[in-house]
Amino acid sequence: MDIKLLHLHPELMSLYGDWANVALLRRHLEDLGHTVTVEQVSLGDDLDLSGADFLFMGAGTERSQKAVLEDLRRHGPALAQAAEEGLPMLFTGTAFELLGRQITDAAGTEYPALGLLDFTVTETDKRIVEDVIGECPYAGAPLVGFMNKCSHITGVETPLLTACEMGFGNDAPGGAEGICFHQVLGTHLTGPVLVKNPALSRAVARAILARRGAEEPQEWPAYPYEEQAYQVTLQELRRRMTH
Repeated sequence: MDIKLLHLHPELMSLYGDWANVALLRRHLEDLGHTVTVEQVSLGDDLDLSGADFLFMGAGTERSQKAVLEDLRRHGPALAQAAEEGLPMLFTGTAFELLGRQITDAAGTEYPALGLLDFTVTETDKRIVEDVIGECPYAGAPLVGFMNKCSHITGVETPLLTACEMGFGNDAPGGAEGICFHQVLGTHLTGPVLVKNPALSRAVARAILARRGAEEPQEWPAYPYEEQAYQVTLQELRRRMTH
């Protein structure tokens, strides 16, 4: 099966090696026997969602985020329709903040966002930099990752992480984090998040295949180093919590 992955604004939104989320997903789908193409969309480009099987945008600086928002607003209705139709999407870091109703920066300037969901983002002059462990029903396993943000997010009704065992959530320590709406996932966790969390990468691949009506493989390819790295990270973070 031919599968098309869209990578939005990699020239501005790819902090923390976030491009590797797309590279990993491509490799895993190819290992299942599919032909995968990656199409990059940059500032000023048209966004053609027809034939797309997955859309990704990674983390960027707050300045880059505003530049992308200015360009992406014209595609807001198309993205909202694709979300309603179940197109799998992943937005990491500051990219996921674009999906809400409004972003207010530390100086009080308000930026209307894409409005796929009704949450709001308020930036502060204090950064939150820490590791995170969070419960993720979508993946069926705890997620681990690294967070570096200066925002508080309120109004999320369907989070990706229902609670943070370690670290800061959308608006409070230990709280819920990210968003999960249809097959649209958003999180401040980087690492990159699919590389660090094999269960999440499988869940995303499963969603891509299910939308195309493809049968789920009876046995997924084994990636022992990915699984071992995840387990070591989870164990070490939990050990840190007890010391």
